[in-house]
Amino acid sequence: MPVRSSHPIRARTLVRSNLEKASVISNILQSRMPNIKVFSGSSHPDLASRIVDRLGIDLGKVVTKKFSNLETCVEIGESVRGEDVYIVQSGSGEINDNLMELLIMINACKIASASRVTAVIPCFPYARQDKKDKVSARSRAPISAKLVANMLSVAGADHIITMDLHASQIQGFFDIPVDNLYAEPAVLKWIRENIAEWRNSIIVSPDAGGAKRVTSIADRLNVEFALIHKERKKANEVASMVLVGDVKDRVAILVDDMADTCGTICHAADKLVEAGATKVYAILTHGIFSGPAISRINNACFEAVVVTNTIPQDGHMKDCPKIQCIDVSMMFAEAVRRTHNGESVSYLFSNVPY
Repeated sequence: MPVRSSHPIRARTLVRSNLEKASVISNILQSRMPNIKVFSGSSHPDLASRIVDRLGIDLGKVVTKKFSNLETCVEIGESVRGEDVYIVQSGSGEINDNLMELLIMINACKIASASRVTAVIPCFPYARQDKKDKVSARSRAPISAKLVANMLSVAGADHIITMDLHASQIQGFFDIPVDNLYAEPAVLKWIRENIAEWRNSIIVSPDAGGAKRVTSIADRLNVEFALIHKERKKANEVASMVLVGDVKDRVAILVDDMADTCGTICHAADKLVEAGATKVYAILTHGIFSGPAISRINNACFEAVVVTNTIPQDGHMKDCPKIQCIDVSMMFAEAVRRTHNGESVSYLFSNVPY
């Protein structure tokens, strides 16, 4: 309604007052739901691009470089004051450099007056160092996952979004909210769409620690499960394996959260074929594939090794035709959208957003 007054000065005063009230209301609304900015670190720009494409926004401007002494330098190229900031950086590649870059980006946004800074870490670095080993020789081993949690909090992170933590207790290392997404819904979708004989399959865990993961998938597919008990002499070296379960004349689907040098899953595949499995698939959330991993997969009896793109896989797929990739960018994009809007993310624990 237009402001009417017989006195022009009073009319201008009323207009100014109304504009100021509108500005205050607008500021209050923005403080409740600030604008969103998504930045990408250098570890996985493709995933960050897929996330912003799904959200219908542009990727934030940021320049990352190294000085001659290899110190990391980050320059945020746009204002983040009062913004809801999401930084996508996976624990892959040059892990230490990428972790340091993430910490610097978080701190740069925080001291630039960002309203909230969320670290989107598809593959959490140092997740395997989550406890002290019970072997006496390693009683002085560090709990590096806790150290990383402390570093992220001190840098200024207000929230963490990750996927398939190697150990769920890592969530308890933080005093800030942690959303641990699961690749399980995407894995179930891939199995139903790509394995014709999935109803005659058996879900296999390559170690006892993954028993809970495989029983959940087996229950949702209404098939049986098995597990392999393994003993290690030292890291990345398996001493012995014992299969618990009947895989004869069935399609065996190995499911694990990550594979590094792939010694475990390749030994497990051989064990399953010896026990009478007709085909062997491996489905992994984080395909690290370091050292001799690719050559081992090429020489193993897998029909396919399926991984998600929490870690860049283009190079691995070129070197190994058995490797296939599941895109999980839509799960992270939906988690970002729901977090930004203050909605629950538990829907994503059992559903794939289309």
